[in-house]
Amino acid sequence: MATYKQIQEYVKETYGFVPKTCWIAHMKEVLGLESKIAVNRIDINKRTHPCPEDKQRYIQEAFRYFDMIG
Repeated sequence: MATYKQIQEYVKETYGFVPKTCWIAHMKEVLGLESKIAVNRIDINKRTHPCPEDKQRYIQEAFRYFDMIG
């Protein structure tokens, strides 16, 4: 499984922006991938910064690139 840094670098090189780590974690949760809970997360049941809808497809494509999803 790719690291958050690898995903960020891939998205930056391919799509021209750096996704926040919280966006990557949100997309992992949405797609049912295993993710650790950040130590600084205030509420386990609520996301302060969910991934914007217009960025989700790019992060999903990075997951496909790294064979994290089919």
